[in-house]
Amino acid sequence: MQVITLLNEKGGVGKTTLAVHIAAGLALKGNRVVIIDADPQGHATMAVNATDRGALYDLIHPKRNASWDSVLEGVSPSIYTPEGTGTTGQLFIVPGNIETRNIATSIDDVTLLKRRLLELESVVDYVVIDTSPTPSLFHSSIYIATDYILMPTELEAFSVLGGVKDTASRANAVRSMGQQQGLEISNVIGIIPNKFRSNTLTHDQVLEHLQVEYGDLVWEPIKLRIVYAEAALMGQLIYAFAPEHRATKDMYKLVDRVLARINLKA
Repeated sequence: MQVITLLNEKGGVGKTTLAVHIAAGLALKGNRVVIIDADPQGHATMAVNATDRGALYDLIHPKRNASWDSVLEGVSPSIYTPEGTGTTGQLFIVPGNIETRNIATSIDDVTLLKRRLLELESVVDYVVIDTSPTPSLFHSSIYIATDYILMPTELEAFSVLGGVKDTASRANAVRSMGQQQGLEISNVIGIIPNKFRSNTLTHDQVLEHLQVEYGDLVWEPIKLRIVYAEAALMGQLIYAFAPEHRATKDMYKLVDRVLARINLKA
């Protein structure tokens, strides 16, 4: 089982969109995948039409200690599977809501999430975690539970100079602290420029800055396309909504790159 976290301490960069599409793309490739909605806004929960409830809080809170059977919710294949096709994979979600914000003040063991996830090791191939842009003590638990960090960013000055820089710095600090305690903590394996407009000078310049600053960590940009919003209005992901669209093909390429980097690191 591999745990992939979408992380950026800057809102509005498209973490949820990428998280649910990466998770669904992995499921379409025949894997058993769990999305964990760790953002109190619950947008990943909404994106896959899951029940608005504090399932993640129930799982992590020591006094609730909910079972996986009670918190996992199956995602309907019709949301992400192209019409007329099927998949041997399965997609589940641990829904979240406003209660998620209370996790940071309810736990004192930063390894708790990791230990709960290890309970799935024999039955799940991938876990994809969508996170809040607001850093908290719970983020440390997520770092410790994570094998691979992906960092989406918009190609705007505040996103790159603030979100990317601050998140990378915090990831490195938590990694160093964890290593001192004998914990293996992931580093960032990819920075994903999101909502890219290739005909915009600012985006071209910021992309170039990213590439100079972070080199091969910067992945191919994901273009800004209205089809994501159109699919969301219909309660679907783009794989089901527009299977032949260029955006869908780009998303499949992104999933392939995630798998390639994981296999390279393995």
